Amino acid sequence: MDAIGQKRKVTFSVINCICFDQRVRKMAEAVMSLDCDITIVGRRKDHDCSRNTVPFRTYRFRMIFKKGFLFYKFFNIRLFFYLIFHRADLLVANDLDTLLPNYLVSRLKRIPLVYDSHEFFTGVPELNHKPFVKMFWTRLEQLILPRIKYMITVSDSVADAYAELYGVSPVVIWNAGWQMPGIKPFNRKDIGVEETDLLLIMQGTGINIDKGAEELVEAVAGTNGVSLIIVGSGDVIPHLKKMTCELNAESVVKFFPPVMKEELARYTMTADLGMSLEKNTNLNYRFSLPNKFLDYIAAGVPVIAADLPEMSGIISKYGCGILIRETTVGELRGVIEEIRSDRSKLNSLRENAIKASKKINWETESEKVTVFYKKILETDG
Repeated sequence: MDAIGQKRKVTFSVINCICFDQRVRKMAEAVMSLDCDITIVGRRKDHDCSRNTVPFRTYRFRMIFKKGFLFYKFFNIRLFFYLIFHRADLLVANDLDTLLPNYLVSRLKRIPLVYDSHEFFTGVPELNHKPFVKMFWTRLEQLILPRIKYMITVSDSVADAYAELYGVSPVVIWNAGWQMPGIKPFNRKDIGVEETDLLLIMQGTGINIDKGAEELVEAVAGTNGVSLIIVGSGDVIPHLKKMTCELNAESVVKFFPPVMKEELARYTMTADLGMSLEKNTNLNYRFSLPNKFLDYIAAGVPVIAADLPEMSGIISKYGCGILIRETTVGELRGVIEEIRSDRSKLNSLRENAIKASKKINWETESEKVTVFYKKILETDG
């Protein structure tokens, strides 16, 4: 609390739907533990938000435009005026697409700003064929990031890239999953999976291009004794469902919509292996430490992962998964069949994943969050 006994007001801004942005929610919970009053500002997506609530004060913009330049323009304008006319003692901008209004308001009102970069934003594959859009976001980074005092990001590789480009020193907070000792897995029959099958899971709200989902569906469709559940949303989900039908694989590939963290953990714990198959086609994926990868480990589930620096480092250290050199149907099918036929290897991987979960979890990472924010609130808040 401040000198007159009022709680510090902290405003988080995020352009995603608040309901399913787990990093923002986890960060907000950690900051709330410092006796702060939390508001999360975002956008409303009717088909998602109608089913879920969050334990914070929220303000969600209804957007006429759903994507493209006009969407980002009007979201940022509305966010600017919201931040100007509402009191805050600390602003938190999540990702580059909320940074400009937060930066301007922090300067105008002379209040501290934290920038939490969830990815290497200008390296995302969606910008590969949009040179003018990429130039805009890159220029915005160049103008603002060298002036940012407090910055967080999700992996050492992303932090190193930003340090080299802009001379900043981001604090790395892994977006690790919660340990949930009271959560139990589903009964496999209840989700339409054979008890004896090797069960794979791919999860998340960003199942998009170049994440290996297409190759995974094709590999599973041609392998006996294997099932796959895909839990979440993303650009390629409609195509994956079409593929599943064309391959006559509806009995072995099951789709489930995005769910809250407790239910998602139940799906994860039901699986034998988690799949994190990002391709090395862009800097963002190369530098990433995917949420789903960390969620699998926190749940004690071993991983089949792409041989990229961040995931490779963890798997090499803990022996909690298998790395694949290339995300191809053939290589995936070979690894899956190898594990299906060697349950002792699967058990060994699971034991290592359980050991890794004791160190790689949100309970551990949240301690870093509270130390980081407590220092800001004591010195600049």
